Amino acid sequence: MKEIKLSILLMFTLVLMMSCSEDGDDGQSGFSNAELVGTWVLVEVNLSSGVDVDGDGESSTNLMEEEDCVSGSIVFNADTTYQFEQSSFTINSITNNRYYVDCTGTNLATGAWASDGSNVAFQGSSILNSNFELMGNQLIWNKDEELPGVSSYIYEKQ
Repeated sequence: MKEIKLSILLMFTLVLMMSCSEDGDDGQSGFSNAELVGTWVLVEVNLSSGVDVDGDGESSTNLMEEEDCVSGSIVFNADTTYQFEQSSFTINSITNNRYYVDCTGTNLATGAWASDGSNVAFQGSSILNSNFELMGNQLIWNKDEELPGVSSYIYEKQ
């Protein structure tokens, strides 16, 4: 029952976003749906604090600089469907502020998407359960998890 309510709420959000008028848009920011269509590749997995997972003596807040198994992409189709693929991983604490990453496979999702030019909402996936923000040429998924955790995922269009 809870899943049905969530699906109805997401569909309502998608319909509302798609029905909004662009009359007040001054053209200075945001994306049109046509500009979103294509492949967006994961370029950063930002953490709330720097870690040295690879043991090179240098910490980074971008997990992708520390661990090779992390990757992802979102494909936006013109028919407002999407395909999502991203590494599934956990960040585990060892001791003395040391961490390791356990890559455990791939998260996959498909469904419908809608955008108001500033945000993108997804339907059909419990993984993509929040809006993504569009800033410049980046699509940002804010997570704001405590370390060890992800602060945000950043995708760029290819």
